[in-house]
Amino acid sequence: QVQLVESGGGLVQPGGSLRLSCAASASISSFASVGWYRQAPGMQRDLVATITINGRTNYADSVKGRFTISRDTGKRTVSLQMNSLKPEDTAVYFCNAVGYTTSIRYWGQGTQVTVST
Repeated sequence: QVQLVESGGGLVQPGGSLRLSCAASASISSFASVGWYRQAPGMQRDLVATITINGRTNYADSVKGRFTISRDTGKRTVSLQMNSLKPEDTAVYFCNAVGYTTSIRYWGQGTQVTVST
């Protein structure tokens, strides 16, 4: 069973930065893609950013130019650098991985990000 464990969430003021990390129990290379989703209270879970096994990245329009996704295959981690944070970025952020041969979706437990004064 694949496990994904997120860390790095917290409270930050508008305009600030946070870096989220996701540690995977399996090789990053075993996933077709890895990425981050977020869910605000009462809202659906939405894509934030993904990176494929080939290194192709995809970002939600709302975070382009502010967030950067990266991976470290040796450390089995996926990170999300979030800059110029806005109150509307407040949500629970979930790490996601899609199995390369199975297409099974795996989720972490989520980490809270709150952007507020």
